[in-house]
Amino acid sequence: MKNNNFRKSGLAVALIAATGLSATANAAVEVYSNEDTSFSVDGYFNAFYVNRDDKLADTQSSDVKMGFLPNTIGFNFSKKVGDLTMGGRSSFWSTINDSLQSPTDTAIDVRQLYGTVDGSFGQVLIGKDFGLYSRSNIFLDEILMGFGSPGAPTGVSFGNIRTGYPYPNPSAQITYRTPDMGGLKVAAGIFEPANTTPGAQSEQSAPRFEAEVTYNANLGDVALTGWVNGRSQSSENATTTVDSTGVGYGVRASVAGLSLTASGFTSKGDNPVLIVDGALTEDDADGYLVQGSYTFGANRLVLSYGETDAEILDLETENTTVGFFHDVNSNLKLVAEYNMYESTVRSSGAAAEEADTLALGAVILF
Repeated sequence: MKNNNFRKSGLAVALIAATGLSATANAAVEVYSNEDTSFSVDGYFNAFYVNRDDKLADTQSSDVKMGFLPNTIGFNFSKKVGDLTMGGRSSFWSTINDSLQSPTDTAIDVRQLYGTVDGSFGQVLIGKDFGLYSRSNIFLDEILMGFGSPGAPTGVSFGNIRTGYPYPNPSAQITYRTPDMGGLKVAAGIFEPANTTPGAQSEQSAPRFEAEVTYNANLGDVALTGWVNGRSQSSENATTTVDSTGVGYGVRASVAGLSLTASGFTSKGDNPVLIVDGALTEDDADGYLVQGSYTFGANRLVLSYGETDAEILDLETENTTVGFFHDVNSNLKLVAEYNMYESTVRSSGAAAEEADTLALGAVILF
């Protein structure tokens, strides 16, 4: 029996979308398969030479760093019992960017640790996985396997997080997914809420709720993908209540090697970078990302532009990317990117950051 859980994992969706390969090509290495039980392993390894020109500080730096996606190894399990298939995934995400800061203590985090139950009814997922809000926005980003906008000097790059979409934080959740209904799929779940009102008598009396609807269709030679996702939660303390809401959306059209994607989000009382515990207000944020790519042979050329306007963070950002991806084979990809990132203080218009980044790298996946 083939393992289906990898195909449903966040990493699988990301890699399939970014590479344009079939799910089978990214279906990991099957280690064990006996009757109705299987076990497989998948991996993702990358490194980039990064040259960054900081316009405001008037400095230039050279680094060897990983790209937007960290280096990852994942383990997938599947067992069929009667009409049900039980599965699970555990994936470990590791940085290489701390080589000199902590030479023998590379940071490892677990972004996926969940079990699944599949049947004719669809799927129920229990455990930790990426969120549903902004999920397709990021997983269908054309530069997902590239570098994108800079992050902290010694940290990960941000791709288009904060310049077009927020991060779908891996969170504890109980999520239901429908079967494929003629191209229409619906996912909805309850999630661990964020404490956005720390202080005396702080409470979150209900879980965070997230959902996503996706639709895939072919109109002649044009392949269409559309999605809408959202998040809602409430947090309060003795003096303050913060109701957080967010809506993400997007559409992609592909024909004869050409792909055009437009996505965006709007939120209130929600951090447009990533949801974490910490005091927030009910101020607004919104953003959008427009991208075009053209695939010819083993090559893919990408143009990308994104913006975020965040009243809640008093910040405006934008990022422009030109990227080139070359498939040496189905398991090795070469990447060249040039990114131009700017951020300003929204209330004053003062420049906060301006940097141009050249990133040249390689990706190995199995």
